[in-house]
Amino acid sequence: MGETKLYYDEMVSPVGSLLIISDGQRIVRIDYGSMADLETQLEKWGDRYFDHPVFVQDAKKVNHVKEQLQAYFQRKSQEFSFNFAFHGTPFQQKVWQALYDTIPYGVTKTYKDIAVTIGNPKAVRAVGGAVNKNPFSIVVPCHRVIGTNGKMVGYNGGLDKKEYLLQHEQVLLV
Repeated sequence: MGETKLYYDEMVSPVGSLLIISDGQRIVRIDYGSMADLETQLEKWGDRYFDHPVFVQDAKKVNHVKEQLQAYFQRKSQEFSFNFAFHGTPFQQKVWQALYDTIPYGVTKTYKDIAVTIGNPKAVRAVGGAVNKNPFSIVVPCHRVIGTNGKMVGYNGGLDKKEYLLQHEQVLLV
């Protein structure tokens, strides 16, 4: 049994620090915060999905993602084209894929909409739990999921970040 290297780097964005993690082939997480803030939580996550994970700071492994995120924040791009891999339960992965596939830039959907999309209309609470565990802040657009009443409800990064991202996406691209 060897160790699995997980490469990471951080970037400053209009919504605070973002931590980007790669397995060397694909991006496996984008989180709000820094490695210093998230290390304990990420070690638990890493132990669950990887063989002896070791976190190694290496900007070269994630610079392409930083460039795409910068283009998003500069309103030069609405899409992301890097390879990524979900690590979660099958249900979580189904929800995250539905978010990624069915909520375009500048559009919002409800938790119920997502439950219907995945073929389980009664799973609204479970969808909410999966959305809360989304490992790809911004890229898998959980910020575009709102309550059935049209109100902004919970966001793992904080409602201030959700409000910023939704407002950011309402302005037309230049």
